[in-house]
Amino acid sequence: MMSIDEIKAPINREMEAFELRFRDSMKSSVPLLDKITYYIVKRKGKQIRPMFVFLSAGICGGITESTYRAASLIELLHTATLVHDDVVDDSNERRGFFSINALWKNKIAVLVGDYLLSRGLLLSVDYGEFDVLRIVSHSVREMSEGELLQIEKARRLDIQEDVYFDIIRKKTATLIASCCASGAASAGCTPEQVETMRQIGEYIGIAFQIKDDLFDYESSSAIGKPTGIDIKERKMTLPLIYTLANCNSKDRSKIINIVKNHNTEPAKVEEVISMVKAGDGIRYAEDKMKDYRDKALEMLLQFPQNEYSRSFIELIRYTVDRNK
Repeated sequence: MMSIDEIKAPINREMEAFELRFRDSMKSSVPLLDKITYYIVKRKGKQIRPMFVFLSAGICGGITESTYRAASLIELLHTATLVHDDVVDDSNERRGFFSINALWKNKIAVLVGDYLLSRGLLLSVDYGEFDVLRIVSHSVREMSEGELLQIEKARRLDIQEDVYFDIIRKKTATLIASCCASGAASAGCTPEQVETMRQIGEYIGIAFQIKDDLFDYESSSAIGKPTGIDIKERKMTLPLIYTLANCNSKDRSKIINIVKNHNTEPAKVEEVISMVKAGDGIRYAEDKMKDYRDKALEMLLQFPQNEYSRSFIELIRYTVDRNK
């Protein structure tokens, strides 16, 4: 598997320029806001989403000024959702560092998230990037719907496989889909090509989320055993959904009882993890993940094969082969 730095090679110069522009896009006349946004920038992740924007544009005709603005809009939106998610989840940590709400409390974190979202929207409006704005606004709506649908279903633990895929398509896949679609749109692609690239991104996003689900059943390097965080939070992920649909009534009742009433007891959570593994839930989820990966790779063949598409292929593979 290629490293992120190797995958990034064809767009390395553009990504460096993007980082400077992204930093500028968050600047404010309010010192507290500047202090917080500086903290955010210094603790950025792998920046996979901007990479999808630039690689999509490279495949579809070339990286333009519009591509930089599309990448900034999506990264601003993504950062805003992470800040808001930490408030909703009452999380004190993000990527191994204190979250914004842990350091500056919930009220400030919510306002910072709102500010980042507004900066992204204004960036698009100021330059007349209405096609990109439409693509990304659609994603914002779907992400909110997906989160609320998951909360609603978690209360009853009655998620079927089709509902699960609807949730992750809206929660996770829609943002990666908008990265690919907005990258294509910024390069001047036809509406049909933009839609094809959007669909590729959606498949990638679904595979990406299934991979995240599988991490819950893998041994943590720190503790040497699966984390079971999703079970503790009563999230119905694909390995668990498959196991519940294919086990006998006695085991099904046992799993549901643990998830509902004993989800904070490590020994009980471990028992569910063992039942999921024994019930082929892991294998089934892995097969589904690879199916979506392969769908994305097949659709990508419709586009020119160049250095950008080669890196794009490796980035798709990275989403399912990564170890964190």
